[in-house]
Amino acid sequence: MARVALVTGGTRGIGEAISVALRDAGFTVAANYGGNEKNAQEFSARTGIPVFKWDVGDFAACQAGIAAVEKELGPVDVLVNNAGITRDTPMHKMSAEQWEAVIRTNLSSCFYMCRSVLDGMRARGYGRIVNISSLNGQAGQFGQTNYSAAKAGVLGFTKALAQEGAAKGITVNAICPGYTDTEMVRAVPEAVLGMLIKKIPVGRLCSASEIGRAVVFLAADEAGFITGSTLSVNGGQICY
Repeated sequence: MARVALVTGGTRGIGEAISVALRDAGFTVAANYGGNEKNAQEFSARTGIPVFKWDVGDFAACQAGIAAVEKELGPVDVLVNNAGITRDTPMHKMSAEQWEAVIRTNLSSCFYMCRSVLDGMRARGYGRIVNISSLNGQAGQFGQTNYSAAKAGVLGFTKALAQEGAAKGITVNAICPGYTDTEMVRAVPEAVLGMLIKKIPVGRLCSASEIGRAVVFLAADEAGFITGSTLSVNGGQICY
């Protein structure tokens, strides 16, 4: 029987690529989404992947959403915490609401989602958790104190939970994508995007499918000895 994988923010951009890669690798995939109903339904019709709507920044909503997934598809064996937002602005202009929204969606959601699947994984003696962090969680970025703090927090969260889950057959790893060819990045002004690409040693943006393949690697049964690790997929932009 195929293992069940749940991807948050799984219907667009990197999340869509992760959902499709897991499906193609033989997983039964559920894709969570937060707001764009039309896009989510089009994604589901195109891919055959069922979609489930809830706010990952709300603990009760995460618990109810995961219960709905498990009722329809079975226990969640693989959790990919991919959902994220940006509210970019320099710190001296940043509102408390901009800070809190990013921390809640990008970092607190990792706790809410993991806490909601962890008891089941522990009872079954198996689990794969992959948290999507960011190059900017490793190196920081101007105008992204909220985003960089959240994504750096994801890395610490990953390392701590990995130590707690190891004895129960649960691996917890993080992936740090670099600049990736998604709708959000393509919206950057051409001159700025050109400057960003010049900083990438391989000379191009990452494709979302490359992130999907990295997730499939860490989600595999055979990856049981890899835990607490950070996999950087950034074209050599930073090497740590």
